[in-house]
This record gives sequence, C-alpha cells and structure tokens, in this order.
Amino acid sequence: MIIQLGDIVTVQTHELYVDLIKRVVTNTIYGDHPTFPVGMNVLDKDLADSMRPDAPGSAVDHGTFDAGHRAEGLDVPTVAHTMIGLHRLDNIQKCVEQVLRDGVPGDFIETGVWRGGACILMRALLKAHGVEDRNVWLADSFAGVPVTSEDSHPLDQAMEFHNLNWVLSCSEEQVRQNVARYGLLDDQVKFLPGMFADTLPNAPIDELAVLRLDGDLYESTMDALVNLYPKVSVGGFVIVDDYLIPACKQAVHDYRNEHGIDEPIETVDVTGVYWRRAH
Repeated sequence: MIIQLGDIVTVQTHELYVDLIKRVVTNTIYGDHPTFPVGMNVLDKDLADSMRPDAPGSAVDHGTFDAGHRAEGLDVPTVAHTMIGLHRLDNIQKCVEQVLRDGVPGDFIETGVWRGGACILMRALLKAHGVEDRNVWLADSFAGVPVTSEDSHPLDQAMEFHNLNWVLSCSEEQVRQNVARYGLLDDQVKFLPGMFADTLPNAPIDELAVLRLDGDLYESTMDALVNLYPKVSVGGFVIVDDYLIPACKQAVHDYRNEHGIDEPIETVDVTGVYWRRAH
C-alpha cells in the first residue's frame, strides 16, 4: 500500500486540531486559577462559599494553576469550558473515534454539560472526521444541580450539591456562546434543556453510540440510564464521569444489576469509568 504525503498531512492536521481543542477547553493554554483548591471539601458549605469570586481575598487564596491537577480534572477552573481534565477528554476521543471506525450507529450525548467543553470536543471530532450524519446532544437543567428534598434519594440528600450551584450552573445561552466560539454551533448540536426526568423520556433520539453521564446525583444518573441506556447501540460506549461519588456509583450498580449488565467497568482516571456495550 502506498501512503501519500497528503494523507499523512491530513492525519497530522486532524490530530493537531483535536489536541488543540482539548488544551483550549481545559485552558491549559493560559492556566486559569481554580475556583476550589485541590483537596478542599466542597461539601462544606461555609468553606465553599468562602471561595466565591466576590468573597474577600485574592486569586491566590483560591489556589494556583497546576497542570497535573488540570490534567486529572481535580480542580474547578474559573474560566475553562470543562472541569473534567485532559485524561477524561482523551477517553471521549478514544470512544468517539472507536465507534466511528467500527461504524457503530448513533448520536453522542452528555447528560450534565456544565460549560459545554466535553460536547465541544465531541462536535470537533465529528468535524475533524467529516461526519455529517450524527448529532451531539447537550442535556442539562442549565440551572445547576436539582435542589434535594425529603423525597430525594438519601445519598443525594446527604450531599446537598445544590449549595454549589453558584459555580456548577451555566445557562443554555452561555453554553451556546461557548460552542459558537469554536465555530461549532450548527444543526448537529442539539440542546435538551430541563430536568432529566422531564426531558429524557421523550428525547427525540433513536440511537446512541456514546452516552456520557455527568449528573453527579443518584437520581440524575438513574434518570439518564433508565431513559437512554436502551438506546445505546451494541458496540457503543457508556462513560460515567462521577463514579467516585457514592450516589452516582450506587445508581450505576443498581441499574447494571437490575438489567444484568456484566460488561467490565474500565477505569479512566481517579473519578471516571466507562464500559462498552457488548449485547
């Protein structure tokens, strides 16, 4: 087989483009300081509130940029478009390109998008590979984590993640602007605004090749699995961003046990995991 120079240049260009997207959405380019210092107990409301941008103190008090922490997704950036880190972005690229190579049918979706960085990468990968017949779906309340009540799952009640909505929420309009900054906001980018329990049961999605869960809570994770896992094609991937969080992990195992899912769970990094649907 003869490999043309033009083919090599095209491959290198794609790789450079995707690599740059990952560096920009994580802002390893300028290295913005984190909202939360690594290791801070974000469940301590008073301590978390002390990290608000309008709280007394300087940027130094909020932590300094650390390339290793950013790669692992261990900090919450102030301006970067994702907090999942380079390793989990690499995992998204691996899964997306695998289903494209194997011809696994379906769209891509992330449930819980924050500022949109992971979905920006998904759309960029479609662009890089010239794929025009798949969509990237962004499902989010665009108002932060749901407020828990006495009717919520006990594990969700214990976390009270809604206390962090000042940093975890991002409006749909802002996410649209973020996607547009990369020149990627088009008809292949679809938004599903609202609570998962309301939007996912009737989402106009026929098949999924990549399902990425990033809803933090038990109920959010379960809503996504119940309504979307049956649409994941054989050979498609399920990625769980928040497996380190007990509530999310419990939801994953409850669903897998109930439905006899036995594909091995693979580790991405300290918090992320994934598996490939085999049947």
